[in-house]
Amino acid sequence: MKVVVIGGTGLIGSKLIAKLNGHGHEAVPAAPSTGVNTLTGEGLAEVLKGASVVVDVSNSPSFEDDAVMEFFRTSTTNLLKAEADAGVTHHVALSVVGTERLQESGYFRAKRAQEELIKASGIPYSLVHATQFFEFVKSIAAAATEGDTVRLAPAKIQPIHSDDVAAAVGRTAVGNPVNGVVEVAGPDTFQLDELIRKGLAAKNDPRTVVTDPHAQYFGTELQETTLLPGPDARIAATRFTDWLAQQS
Repeated sequence: MKVVVIGGTGLIGSKLIAKLNGHGHEAVPAAPSTGVNTLTGEGLAEVLKGASVVVDVSNSPSFEDDAVMEFFRTSTTNLLKAEADAGVTHHVALSVVGTERLQESGYFRAKRAQEELIKASGIPYSLVHATQFFEFVKSIAAAATEGDTVRLAPAKIQPIHSDDVAAAVGRTAVGNPVNGVVEVAGPDTFQLDELIRKGLAAKNDPRTVVTDPHAQYFGTELQETTLLPGPDARIAATRFTDWLAQQS
């Protein structure tokens, strides 16, 4: 089948394209660099011709509250309209475990707005909620850094490797629409502060991680289980400690 991957040149998108093509599907990357712009609608009609499935793994270039909301609302609205015109029968979007519990954050409010547009579109859909990627340890630390201190809450987190996310999205894309949420997570649970401490130590990063229950995570305070998936989550195989060992 023809699968168009919006954000197909990024971290998850490029892995997804390779996996789908490797299984005999026609996976087409769609991004500004390939002539497709979901904010303006440029190139959408052409790339969607003959597509059965659209997978949206794109992300906003800005995480500022207004900008990220504008990105997801505009790009999703344009994309869904083009899909309806092209007769696409399955829309898959990658989102984040805990989105509905993180609504003090502008980013997660925008992701929820994206999901609501998808649910209301009338196009059969699947939402893949993934926990945070191993690769985002660096950006989580950066967002929580003040001087030489990284201040993080001891909330639990079950991070996942980006390869495993791409595999889960790929399986969902070629399956039947669930018209709901599929959760995916890594095999091990950490405290967030512990996870970042391990990640920084592996890179010989001199910053000190301080445990603070009131530390904000991208604009919102965390409860112990805010970032954890539910009991029906699909659990991936790759362990964080194994991935860390391969990075050095």
